[in-house]
Amino acid sequence: MKHPSSQAFFAYWDKQRDGAPAPDRSAIEPDALRSLLGDMFVVSCDAPGYPFRFAGTRLNALLGRDLKGEKLTNQFMLEQRRSIEQVLDIVSGDTVAVVAGILATTTNATPVTLELLLLPFAQRPHTPLSTTGLLTPLGSRVIGPLMSLRLTSWRTVGQQPRRFPPRKLRKFQVIRGLTVYEGSRGDSA
Repeated sequence: MKHPSSQAFFAYWDKQRDGAPAPDRSAIEPDALRSLLGDMFVVSCDAPGYPFRFAGTRLNALLGRDLKGEKLTNQFMLEQRRSIEQVLDIVSGDTVAVVAGILATTTNATPVTLELLLLPFAQRPHTPLSTTGLLTPLGSRVIGPLMSLRLTSWRTVGQQPRRFPPRKLRKFQVIRGLTVYEGSRGDSA
């Protein structure tokens, strides 16, 4: 992660999840993130296109309109929408955090580089699934609405290492002087 806002939000999210794959939505306190709220958003994962449930004021200004109810995927160029949808599917389905590089242009065709951070919430029964994140420009101050968003790169971050149960060893003596240990994890993985 390059942007300080992304680093701060990820650190808070990571602390709130307390070793779990993702924190519960109620564990994220807006007061603790007051300085980041303008760049933050929440999207619904249960509807096609990942519509915005909340979008901060700086994010709305960055894209030149009120985003509530609009689809996150529709902010990207037509040929990029499937790619960003697949990344969002990974975040919500696999419960992993993702940081992505985004390239956009202003109305006068000036290129702008942005950083997109996507953080899942824990899944709860009978509750709509949602993902949070933030979109921030890298570099100088951006003026004017951005358009033609393109995904340039992405990677998962802060993934917990997979924990395996202790191995169960069985000892076989094949021939005199040669011992073979067969390892088994005790699961089907």
